[in-house]
Amino acid sequence: MKRTLFLLCILTSLQSCNQTTITGESNRYADAMTLDTATYNSLHNTYKEAALTNRRFKHQDIVDLVKRREEKGVLQVAEIGKSVESRAIYKLQYGNGDRKVMLWSQMHGDEPTATMALFDIFNFLEGKDDGFDSIRTCLKDNLTIHFIPMLNPDGAERYIRRNAQYIDLNRDARANHTVEAKILRRMAEEIKPNFGFNLHDQSIYYNVPETKNPVTIAMLAPAYNTEREINDVRKGAMQLIVGMNELLQQYVPDAVAKYDDTHSPRGFGDNFQAWGASTVLIESGGLKGDPEKQQIRRFNFAIIFNALLEIAQDSYKKYDYKAYDKIPFNASQLHDVVIRQIDLGTDSVPLKTDIAIRRAELTVERDYCVRGWVEDIGDLEGTYGYDELDAGGLKFIQGKVYPQVFKEVNDISNNRAWELLKQGYIAVRVTSRGQDRLHNLPLVVSAQGEFVPTSKIVLTGTSNFFLGDGTTLKYAVVNGYLIDLSRPPQENFYKNWIN
Repeated sequence: MKRTLFLLCILTSLQSCNQTTITGESNRYADAMTLDTATYNSLHNTYKEAALTNRRFKHQDIVDLVKRREEKGVLQVAEIGKSVESRAIYKLQYGNGDRKVMLWSQMHGDEPTATMALFDIFNFLEGKDDGFDSIRTCLKDNLTIHFIPMLNPDGAERYIRRNAQYIDLNRDARANHTVEAKILRRMAEEIKPNFGFNLHDQSIYYNVPETKNPVTIAMLAPAYNTEREINDVRKGAMQLIVGMNELLQQYVPDAVAKYDDTHSPRGFGDNFQAWGASTVLIESGGLKGDPEKQQIRRFNFAIIFNALLEIAQDSYKKYDYKAYDKIPFNASQLHDVVIRQIDLGTDSVPLKTDIAIRRAELTVERDYCVRGWVEDIGDLEGTYGYDELDAGGLKFIQGKVYPQVFKEVNDISNNRAWELLKQGYIAVRVTSRGQDRLHNLPLVVSAQGEFVPTSKIVLTGTSNFFLGDGTTLKYAVVNGYLIDLSRPPQENFYKNWIN
């Protein structure tokens, strides 16, 4: 990206940060600095942290990146405590302004999307001479920003939600049983933030109500009491969310929702709101074709960056907080695969019905594989799938196991696997798993002797079978992945392992 493009963005869209002296409600924020999606995309391409490329990074990866920040000296780095298993928890600070902002990420160890985005923001804050120094100055002079990028390093090490004591940190704000919750509570008491950002990942199976759209980002201004009343503090969070939603609609139209706003007295977001910090919950959800959430990471970068800039200028106050209510709540009607009107009948008992398939991720070191199963059977009108198929005219067909036994999975090319699949073989056998049990073949690979393909669709049962019209195989379902046999093999994506 050329520097002249940066400068052009500055000249056309940025004005002085000190703009709030303009009178009149309609033009009060007319001179506020703003960035558009194209500029955020360019910035993210430039400052994306190259060391973080997938979701299952470890605590040491974060330590290495924090040490780099410490060496540069732009952000102040402090170790604010240690986890149950003595892993360091860090806070990074930027700016010296009056408005105090606190952001914490990965209090659930398997929710790392925003953590990646925070390191992208750190890289931007350390930049200079790119045409955006006025933005950095605006943030630095008006805000003091406190970042806690990984609150639950023990959970992150295992890629699990809870800490090493199996306690959910986000349900420990009241009791403070865990050392990690005590650290976050202590930071809240010492910093006394005006604004808080509680950064999470949510299930990829939430959808925008009455649509098949996955909720890519969900947000919430948590309730500070059971009545879910709105005071000036919560109102500020709502205004921030309205602004973030406007930006997100340009990235992912109709893919934004609100998280459940039932008051949780144990939750940190609810308590931060009660403690006087306008607190925004950001939940990174799902986006088809983005299994490692790298696109959603970019959206986090943009909306967090944009919110900080608006806080620095007070321009978030231009939004009507009542527009917050127009954002729908999460629905839970989404599956990985929905196959409609599949013929599961026999000669004596006909049956055409719908089935839903779900895939569960199983962590393997820094990678993962999946296990697919039949999640539901019956009338599934009103539910949706990332992949959907009208199987009218198609019948369930049991797959076969290829008779030849291969030495190892590397002896099977992707093209060879595709040929076997099209011939009706759903599985192959190998004599050795090898050191790396993961593979990307569109087949079940077994090293445990006999493998039995799915013989009948049953609830919670396996999902390895074919669909055909009686003469031709049209589709395969392998470990929960729906595969169109008429399409080139490279258009499909699999994360399987050797049984």
